[in-house]
Amino acid sequence: MSEQQNPFLAQPPAGGGFTPSGRAVDAGRGIEWFKQGWQSFTKNPGIWIALALILMVIIVVLGFIPFLGNLALALLSPVFAGGLLAGCKALSEGGELRVDHLFAGFKEKTGNLIVVGAVSLGAFVLIALIMLAIGGGSAMTGAMMGRGMGAGMAVGGFLVGMLVGLALSVPLAMAVWFAPALVMFRDVAPVEAMKRSFSACLKNIAPFLIYGIILFVLSLVAMIPFGLGFLVLIPVTVGSVYSSYVEIFE
Repeated sequence: MSEQQNPFLAQPPAGGGFTPSGRAVDAGRGIEWFKQGWQSFTKNPGIWIALALILMVIIVVLGFIPFLGNLALALLSPVFAGGLLAGCKALSEGGELRVDHLFAGFKEKTGNLIVVGAVSLGAFVLIALIMLAIGGGSAMTGAMMGRGMGAGMAVGGFLVGMLVGLALSVPLAMAVWFAPALVMFRDVAPVEAMKRSFSACLKNIAPFLIYGIILFVLSLVAMIPFGLGFLVLIPVTVGSVYSSYVEIFE
């Protein structure tokens, strides 16, 4: 792999190299992003594992706080993502990765990153309501039809609701994927960043399909040893996101 292809061996081009709407890349790049994410991890595995551990502890602690904890996590996820991506950028420019990179998003672009979280949370709530409407409507219809056929309709409605929710969640994930990086590195407005992220992902369906399959398999493997594999998978994934951002936008 040449230095031009690997963002962890060369500083991303500035200024004129930026493509606001993103560029299309080959399908095989989905594999290369993970390779580059691994290279990022091996540059400083100790700090990366510490960052992943701190983040996981924060997630667990917030999870114990009813409602407000999940709300805070949804709003702050892009802020943490922006900080971790800033750490990747520091490594790519020959700098050092530090523990405080995790909180870099709280020092700059904080408001816009939180807006990304708020918009994605609102979209998620809307998707959940649509799923509830489909499943609840089918359950009510089934109840009026009585046992037998009614139970089948209720189950069918639940499955349809789940499929609709999954279908709507994919575009949401596409809109959020590159948004923290665009806000953090290019100061793009939150909603505009989500639009550009969606457009870039749409142009690269093939590499992201391969990427998604690999991420799914690695996630299953990471869960086997009591979830400890995520201490490595989280940094590798963050590195792969940064690599894909640089290649598609920079």
